[in-house]
Amino acid sequence: MLSAIIIEDETAAAVNLESVIREVAPDVKITAQLESIGETVEYFESHPQPDLIFLDIHLADGNSFRIFEMTEITSPVIFTTAYDNYALKAFEVNSIDYLLKPIKSSDVERAINKLRRFTMTEKADYRSRVTSMAKESREQTFLIPMRDKLIPLRREDIAYCHTANEKVTAYNFEGAAFPLDKTLEALQASLPADEFFRANRQFIISRKAVKDISVWFGSRLSLHLTVPTPEKIIISKVRVPEFKQWLMQI
Repeated sequence: MLSAIIIEDETAAAVNLESVIREVAPDVKITAQLESIGETVEYFESHPQPDLIFLDIHLADGNSFRIFEMTEITSPVIFTTAYDNYALKAFEVNSIDYLLKPIKSSDVERAINKLRRFTMTEKADYRSRVTSMAKESREQTFLIPMRDKLIPLRREDIAYCHTANEKVTAYNFEGAAFPLDKTLEALQASLPADEFFRANRQFIISRKAVKDISVWFGSRLSLHLTVPTPEKIIISKVRVPEFKQWLMQI
């Protein structure tokens, strides 16, 4: 018996999907139906990972890829969506299939059979491999969608990250811009604290990018980087001791 959860904000779609699963895979037990990012994150704080997750990409409170930034998901995922332009993004997380709505019985059966073809050893190793790959991806490289390509951006090449108008952009040491589908908070959690510092609400900076520092009004600091920035980087008075301690680390 396989355990599965459905994450879908449209009740009719969730009911239909459960009916299809019951038809093509009666040994798959749906243990929960969730409707939002917030509910899903809260669920995984107190429940074990299931054998399989069916996940709609567009939920009522946002893009479901945010779930992977907010909590660790090690279960295999079958994405369900009405759009085909997220297929590349799905490969960045632990997906085993990508089903377009309206969902067909044959598609669900194919996806579940793909999971069944894992050997017992592969099933046992799946979560550790996914966790390892996710950790390596977070620590080493970001995949940036640029037109019809994915451009790797290595962590060590990031000079700073900046947020404006709810959009986050990373800049390398040549000043090239790379749009990121992450919040600054999610980036802060994934970047090593000894190398990157959250300067304020707008900036995360790399230690290697700091050129010099000026005393600013009100005992604040003004940072100058080795690359141009869209606005002045100010460290608040209360954050100055923390910043100095971070900068002086060896």
